[in-house]
Amino acid sequence: MTTSKSSQASKVSGASQASRTPLIALRDISKYYGNVKALDGISLKVHAGEIICVLGDNGAGKSTLIKIVAGLHRHDGGSLTIDGEETLLGSPREALDRGIATVYQDLAVVPLMPVWRNFFLGSELRKGYGPAKRLDVATMRATTRSELLRMGIDLPDVDRPIGTLSGGQRQCVAIARAVHLGAKVLVLDEPTAALGVKQSGVVLKYVAAARDAGLGVVLITHNPHHAYLVGDRFVLLKRGAMAGRHAREEIALDELTRQMAGGSELEQLSHELARTEGES
Repeated sequence: MTTSKSSQASKVSGASQASRTPLIALRDISKYYGNVKALDGISLKVHAGEIICVLGDNGAGKSTLIKIVAGLHRHDGGSLTIDGEETLLGSPREALDRGIATVYQDLAVVPLMPVWRNFFLGSELRKGYGPAKRLDVATMRATTRSELLRMGIDLPDVDRPIGTLSGGQRQCVAIARAVHLGAKVLVLDEPTAALGVKQSGVVLKYVAAARDAGLGVVLITHNPHHAYLVGDRFVLLKRGAMAGRHAREEIALDELTRQMAGGSELEQLSHELARTEGES
């Protein structure tokens, strides 16, 4: 009886430990381009069912971080682990095979192709054998429609060119595609940067839906208001280095915005501008 209880406790402890293992973890990541240090000591963890927002102004290192996680570039220092296993990603395909899907700001879609073709672009379904093998158009159409509906995206006509959709709708299609292809980690590069208020809200809704579906989400943005709406944790970058790391309950939107905008530097600028106005 004692052995049985001990065994059960061990299983529970093991399951608990597994649930705490991050999907991906970056520890002290650095990256050089020649003599230029693009990243220096960047650390973050992404768990299932949470959104990590990486914030920073232009030149903060966000793009370089994306390229490392997406498998485009290899880091020069530190470690990258996936499901607890340290690894070096050699290509975007390898990253996708390990469950990391990256949706870039330009989305990499073919505007004149229908929605269903873009949904399966590079992963087309086929039927038949040998010379008679051909695209399984009916299945891809039906799958696209059902997968979009599963994410709450009601798009009746999946035959329309994807270029006719709004920017927010195209982002949502890209998110649903990543979920369908089995992504465990979804990296979103400035998904609301070129969108209006209403479309940004739609995209953030589906970002939250991806989290609720159990994915770990890395949201790259320079908009603290959008980040605060959906983020569970925040990582701030400045000139390639860590400028802050906060859980949502630890920081208010005003303080996040202040740190994002430069904090003391912004206060110093305000003081100098006010003094200049007084002197004039």
